[in-house]
Amino acid sequence: MTEHITARAATRALVVHPLVPGGRTDKARDADALLAEAVGLTQAIALDVVGARLVRLRGIRPSTLLGKGKVAELAADVERDAIELVYLDAALTPVQQRNLERALKAKVIDRTGLILEIFGERARTREGRLQVEMAALTYQRSRLVRSWTHLERQRGGFGFLGGPGESQIEADRRLIDERLVKLRRELALVARTRALHRRARQRVPYPLVALVGYTNAGKSTLFNRLTGAAVFADDRLFATLDPTLRGLALPSGRRIILSDTVGFVSDLPTALVAAFRATLEEVVEADLIVHVRDASHPDTVAQRADVHDVLRSLDLGHLVDRGMLIEAHNKIDLLDAETHAVLRATTVRHDGDVAISAVTGQGCDDLLALLDRRLRDDREVVDLLIPHDRGEAIAWLYRHGEVIARKDQDDGTHLKVGLDRTDLDRYAQRWGL
Repeated sequence: MTEHITARAATRALVVHPLVPGGRTDKARDADALLAEAVGLTQAIALDVVGARLVRLRGIRPSTLLGKGKVAELAADVERDAIELVYLDAALTPVQQRNLERALKAKVIDRTGLILEIFGERARTREGRLQVEMAALTYQRSRLVRSWTHLERQRGGFGFLGGPGESQIEADRRLIDERLVKLRRELALVARTRALHRRARQRVPYPLVALVGYTNAGKSTLFNRLTGAAVFADDRLFATLDPTLRGLALPSGRRIILSDTVGFVSDLPTALVAAFRATLEEVVEADLIVHVRDASHPDTVAQRADVHDVLRSLDLGHLVDRGMLIEAHNKIDLLDAETHAVLRATTVRHDGDVAISAVTGQGCDDLLALLDRRLRDDREVVDLLIPHDRGEAIAWLYRHGEVIARKDQDDGTHLKVGLDRTDLDRYAQRWGL
């Protein structure tokens, strides 16, 4: 068992979002919203954000990313405000990170490092911890890191935020590689266990519906609303990092399995997406996806594009293209009357869209009805004659199918029933057609 070092709550941080030519802001994203997201990332691990600024760049300087003038301005801010940590909301090379630390005389962390730190602090399941640590080790392998105390102790986080004076050891590549080999072995065992659970679930089987969306869009709140579960939900980024499954009955009476998953974010590190592919396997195997969107966010359209990009990177483009993705516009309770009216009109025109509030419950019945309709499209309607002595078969059909018509006659019970193809196969194997 290892132990991680968490960031001290009193650590004073400066958040810097560089406006890089060709970067996210050039892709129709709001600069202020991106800066707010960067601040949210730092606050997700209780850093004391004492300043946040946008820095517009004409070009990228290989040695420090930022130009000399901008570095000098930041150095003055660091000294004046006693900044201990600078979060640069971009991907830094090891050389750039080291040079910036020397110039600013403070710890510097980039977007990948901070997201990994958050994930390391929040992951709760064994697989989640292993996946995050493997991603963190892969990220750190090319860097000369001063704090590798998490290889000896694990208390949440990965020590990326550690500064001078903390207990540290030098981690060489051999130590990292040995740890990676061990992690891959442990992950293989966990994956086999999950595969057994998945096969057991497929034998039930119920349709799997996965909630996906941008981080902090309200997925866990909606999950709790629909299932009555008590999954951790909070108004902060990456509140959920481990998948949770619960059974849920739709208005027609059919049951589904609902999955709550980790939130996506723009420019999610590629290595992290790959490392979490197994954690996202509920999404990969989903029969239907509900994309929970924060309708009140100024960048909701751009966030939708980010989520779709991640889904396609997981080879789930076919679900998007086939219309097996429902857009749930959440947080309508935060919209003004005019914006709410426009959104309602839009969802009426698009059968795959629904406006909801996971907090108040408004629109949630509409969402469940939409799930019912979409899953019904995959059903076959069959006529069955069931002998009077097979009451259990009739009860089974009522539980798993949609009984459209029923006639009780002398030769047995005549049912017209809609069944998923998988349920129809199960019925045929057990009772015949």
